[in-house]
Amino acid sequence: MNFKRILVAIDESTFAAHAADVATDLAAQLGAELAFVTVVDTSVMPYTGDSGMPVDEWLTMMRREAKTLLYTFTSRREVTPPPLQFLEEGKAATKIVDAARNWPADLIVMGTHGRNAVANVLVGSVAQGVLRHAPCPVMVLRAQ
Repeated sequence: MNFKRILVAIDESTFAAHAADVATDLAAQLGAELAFVTVVDTSVMPYTGDSGMPVDEWLTMMRREAKTLLYTFTSRREVTPPPLQFLEEGKAATKIVDAARNWPADLIVMGTHGRNAVANVLVGSVAQGVLRHAPCPVMVLRAQ
């Protein structure tokens, strides 16, 4: 299999940081393009009323934080060519898969918390959603 475009799904977790490091090393070894995607989960917006923050302010704040996160990851290490940045809005698994299709990626790399099966059934799992629907292979890594 020839990986020329590697998409890394990121969030604020240490799991994502580990996945980004592995993907960056892999891209360098293979001479592959690298892109980072992060998702503003708009499905939690109805709950912002409890905080007293208007939805549009919440969304603006979340977009700003997501852009900062993308910048932080893309500038962590020198990569040639510079990594692309994708900021998506919606359900995380769906939007990661959409980004992989639209770019198009040859490999998706992402971290996982490594919860047990019972927790995944109760809470759900972005990694499982991506694995089920990805248009390409998915490398799921647990933080060390």
